[in-house]
Amino acid sequence: MNIDFARQQMIDQQVRAWTVLDSAVLDVLSAVPREDFVPQPYESLAFADTEIPLGHGEFMMTPTVEGRVLQALDLDSNEHVLEIGTGSGFLTACLARLSGTVTSVDIHDDFVRNAARKLANTGVDNVELHNMDATRELPNGDFDAIAVTGSIETFDPRFVDALRPGGRLFVVVGSPPVMEARLVRRTGDADWQSETLFETSLGPLVHGTLPPQFVF
Repeated sequence: MNIDFARQQMIDQQVRAWTVLDSAVLDVLSAVPREDFVPQPYESLAFADTEIPLGHGEFMMTPTVEGRVLQALDLDSNEHVLEIGTGSGFLTACLARLSGTVTSVDIHDDFVRNAARKLANTGVDNVELHNMDATRELPNGDFDAIAVTGSIETFDPRFVDALRPGGRLFVVVGSPPVMEARLVRRTGDADWQSETLFETSLGPLVHGTLPPQFVF
């Protein structure tokens, strides 16, 4: 496989075609070696428009969704970002290239360890990684932007509480087969505005789905 050609095809035919036109985002997707973050058995799918298995029933986002996340958050180089769901570490690396610092949490300790190694190999040194269940606790601090990489069944206002006023949250809310990708902006101490960006289907965060409900 011609990696450089495949990467450019991914950007031109998948990411651009899904209205990701921000030049900074396209440059980052071109610069960060996605193939280095894909599990070895799936290296041939590194640039395919498909979710890639990571283990524990988790999947790497498609390149198109990754592009939409990065574009929606509209990051700048002095911002502090929280990523909920480190996964492969690829989106983490992209967030780190576009912002000042990134705090990334994942419930799976092996994901955190593998991502730490891959980020170091890629020269990314402005990320803090934590093994944490974000449905139960969040890192201390206020964030300029938050990216939630797994879906949640109902909106969790704790994520907005973790934002500074003016901060942005990307989150996918709902149940299969159709969910809403939302950009939420914190507009004040107790206020926020939510905008639906597109419909999608994304695997849930661990503990991000409601328990079965009894119907009487």
